[in-house]
Amino acid sequence: MMSGVGVVVLSGLRWNLPLMKRAFFSGPLEWSGVAHKSCTWLLVFASLGSPLAAQSLGQADRGEPGDAMIHNYLRTEAEKLEDGGADAFKSVDAWKQALPRFRQEYFEMLGLWPLPTKSPLNATVTGSLDRGDYVVELLHYQSRPGLYVTANLYRPAMIEPSRRLPGILYVCGHSSRPRSGNKTAYQSHGIWFARHGYVCLMVDTLQLGEIAGIHHGTYREGRWSWLSRGYTPAGVECWNGIRGLDYLMSRPEVDPARLGVTGISGGGAATFWIAAADERVKVSVPVSGMADLRSYIPNRVINGHCDCMFLYNAHQWPWTRIAELIAPRPLLFVNSDLDSIFPMDANERVINRLERLYSLFGAGDLVDSLVSVGGHEYRRDIRQATYRFFNTYFKNDPSQVLDSEVDLVTGTRDQPVHPIPPEQLRVFPRDSDIPKDERNTRIDQEFVPAAQVDVPGVEKFGAWREELLTQLRRLSFPHFPKRIPAATATKEEGRLNGVLIETEPGITVRLRPIRPSVTATRIVIVVSAAGVDSGAPGWIDDFVNEHDVIYVCEPRGFGSTTWTRKNPPNYVERAHYLLGRTVDSGRVWDVAATGSYLTARHGNLPVHLIGEKNDAVLAVYAALLGDAIASLTLREPPSTHANDSAPQLLNVLRVCDIPEAVGMLTPRPVTLVVGDQAPFQKTAALYRAGGAGDQLILRR
Repeated sequence: MMSGVGVVVLSGLRWNLPLMKRAFFSGPLEWSGVAHKSCTWLLVFASLGSPLAAQSLGQADRGEPGDAMIHNYLRTEAEKLEDGGADAFKSVDAWKQALPRFRQEYFEMLGLWPLPTKSPLNATVTGSLDRGDYVVELLHYQSRPGLYVTANLYRPAMIEPSRRLPGILYVCGHSSRPRSGNKTAYQSHGIWFARHGYVCLMVDTLQLGEIAGIHHGTYREGRWSWLSRGYTPAGVECWNGIRGLDYLMSRPEVDPARLGVTGISGGGAATFWIAAADERVKVSVPVSGMADLRSYIPNRVINGHCDCMFLYNAHQWPWTRIAELIAPRPLLFVNSDLDSIFPMDANERVINRLERLYSLFGAGDLVDSLVSVGGHEYRRDIRQATYRFFNTYFKNDPSQVLDSEVDLVTGTRDQPVHPIPPEQLRVFPRDSDIPKDERNTRIDQEFVPAAQVDVPGVEKFGAWREELLTQLRRLSFPHFPKRIPAATATKEEGRLNGVLIETEPGITVRLRPIRPSVTATRIVIVVSAAGVDSGAPGWIDDFVNEHDVIYVCEPRGFGSTTWTRKNPPNYVERAHYLLGRTVDSGRVWDVAATGSYLTARHGNLPVHLIGEKNDAVLAVYAALLGDAIASLTLREPPSTHANDSAPQLLNVLRVCDIPEAVGMLTPRPVTLVVGDQAPFQKTAALYRAGGAGDQLILRR
């Protein structure tokens, strides 16, 4: 790409010479609905065939000893996922055969499987504005009981009774308009659609709507239990959009066969979520809504995004597969050449993969891309192309759009000037109008149902345990092989400092021998977040004997491999879930691999794990998923993954919680030292159901 020159790419066959001639123009820019008229931009056409330099978002952290290790590991794993999914399908039949599985996996990763029941929308119009040639209806609906979606519906003022119009779901980006909702920032789009024979439903997002929930749970709010719950606000935005389509279809003036979706930034991402989920969407135009794993992780572009931009990649997809679920329906992929959070190298990879898949369907002309010159914002060419794409497929009218610059939001970011004052577009004019039964502000605690695990009968215990383990491996530990390989020694330090071992490629942790035994009959591993330099805590003396050889294991991210943590954006922790894992699942791997390493080193002696608080939970899952662990001592483990400070494992609460996980260790001996034994009475019941009640010792 030429330095300093923007590129418009119109690769499909439907974009003709007159449109190309219009690529040179002077016009207003618009970001988040605000237009500016001070810049003139030159656009030229080029092919995306030439490679683009990777664009990173800031420098990699290097302030802590483990930074280089974890960044290199994340890079390698991201590249594996992207390379593993490239060109995976050689025929339409192969794609169609995989599609049902992909759809279930997709909904699972959004927290939407099994699909929620479609409860009554209870749609309510609270007011309307007559704007002469168009009308704005102020309305809300409930995508689930108590989950309110505030919206403005733009429609022509006069509609023939027998006429059905195409419906557009407009999903909004991150533009704050406090109590008026971010829908008011994008009103110019609703106005244009209404004036041109469309019905446009413009919906608020969860965080920036009139009833504000939270998008930034893992980005800055410390809501790490979202990972274990399997909750992402992307799932809410997807579901709210699906129900928005339901509402559009309920309108007598809307043609249910002509539904489209579009939006920019967070709205661009939501466009992908909704169009991939719902085949009723016939045309989609995501604007600045998707990069790929190579961009998000090695180049740290994830740091520029909040949580609504991501699902938890438990099925370890190449990221573009989300967009591929839209094929072969018409899709215009729009981006900007100076957009730092949707960079051009990722843009090239995404559109190239989409074009390959569409070509399998013989539908290469139905997917197209547009690259506009400038930053992360709307400009005239983007608006024109968006409107023209919908006109082409919904009205069979590919002619140029010449009036896209009417009724724009103007002014500055701090003092925008709206065609319609935002206060007039409020669905709930006063705070007192907000429904008392709203669940928006706590939906993160309720949206994804937690598993209800019953204690099985004695005859069913084995099958019960096997089913839960299967689900744990599928949803929480998808990157774990059936057998975790033993760690390998990499470097001997001094005897007091211990041994460096590689638990998996690219990950090195420290292991310190605390007490040797000439007559060893058992290996004791103390799992320690405090690090090996702290030695073993004194309380373990009651649980070891003179024939034990004792080691302290320091899993990744602790002690000598501590990495930088900044809140926000919590880069390392968030990057993990785009790879279908968490930092704690990595620590579970470390403990299991260490157990296999030591049992081989000591002539297959049995391994006993000891852990306190969060370390105890890591020990539990290492024993469940590793081969070498014979028994455990657990002191004061947290009783639930729903505690934000507890170890977090993707989707684990959709399978079980900590008391059930300990119960799955049956019949291995476990000593459980807890002050409050009530949550672990279920563990005791599970041990009894497994015929090993005497193998669980509960102590205070």
